[in-house]
Amino acid sequence: MNSAATARIAFQGERGAFSEEAALKLLGADIVLVPCPTFDATFSAIRSQAADYVLAPMENSLAGSVHRSFDLLVASDLHIVGEVIIPIVHNLIGLPGAALDRITSVESHPVALAQCEQFFIMHPRLKRIPAEDTAGSVREVIRVADPTRAAIASKRAAGLHGAQILQEHLEDDRENYTRFFLLAPSAAQPQEFPAADKISLVFQLAHKPGALHHALEPFARRNINMMKIESRPVHGRPWQYRFYLDLQAAASDPGFVAALAELALHAVELKVLGSYKSAETAPAGKFVSEGIQ
Repeated sequence: MNSAATARIAFQGERGAFSEEAALKLLGADIVLVPCPTFDATFSAIRSQAADYVLAPMENSLAGSVHRSFDLLVASDLHIVGEVIIPIVHNLIGLPGAALDRITSVESHPVALAQCEQFFIMHPRLKRIPAEDTAGSVREVIRVADPTRAAIASKRAAGLHGAQILQEHLEDDRENYTRFFLLAPSAAQPQEFPAADKISLVFQLAHKPGALHHALEPFARRNINMMKIESRPVHGRPWQYRFYLDLQAAASDPGFVAALAELALHAVELKVLGSYKSAETAPAGKFVSEGIQ
C-alpha cells in the first residue's frame, strides 16, 4: 500500500474533534482530513472514493468500547492497519471575553459531559446540553455568539473556531484515553508503519459447554497473550454473541497460525480484523507541547 502520510483520512465529527487529533498524531500534518457527520458516513467514505483510509474511535479507557464502530467494522470489508491512543483532555470553551461565572449552559457530546461529572457537581447551576460531537458544540457556541453558553471540547477545537478556553482539565480522571483504529481496504501495512505485533479478530461459537474455553485454550497453550476480550450481540439473532479478541502476536508467527487454525475448528464464524503495531499510551499534555492540540 502507498504511504498514508499524504492520504485522505475520514473521521467522524467536525474539524477539531479528538479523532482529528488522533489522525494527526498517527500520520502527521500532511494528511488530508475528511470530516464526516456520522459513523455510517465515515465507514462509507472509502467506498464512495471520498477517502483513502478511515480513522475510527474503538475504545475509551473510562467509557469502554465504541460499539457502533465495532459493528460497522465487522460488517465492512475494511482491515485494521494501524492503532493510535491519545489522552482526552476536556476544556470549558466559550466566546472570547466570556467568563465562567457568567456561563449558564454547557454543551458537548453526552460522553464528554458524563466524563466531567465533578465539574458539574461544583457548578450545579450549569445546564448540560447534549450535542452531536465536541468540536461541533464549539462551532455552535461561536455561531450563536451568546456569552452565557459554553462547550466542552479539545484545545484544538477552541483554536480552530477562535474561541476562548475558560478552564482546562474538566475530566474527572486524568487517565482518560481513547484508542483509534486506522482502517484500509487492503490488509497491507502502509509503507512507513513499523512491523505489526498485535492482532484483532472476531468469532462466534456454538452454544455448548466449554465452547469458549476450547476456543481460547490454543492461544494460552502457546503462550500468546490475550490483551482484550469482549462479547457483542449478533444483530438479527437474539441471544447469540460474537467475541472480539486482541492478541499480542505477529500474523506470521507459526504459533499464532496454528492456534488460529484450532480456533477455526470450534468457531461458527471467524474473521481476522487486522494485524498492526500496538500503540503506546502517552501521558496527558504531551500533544499540547508538540503543537498537535
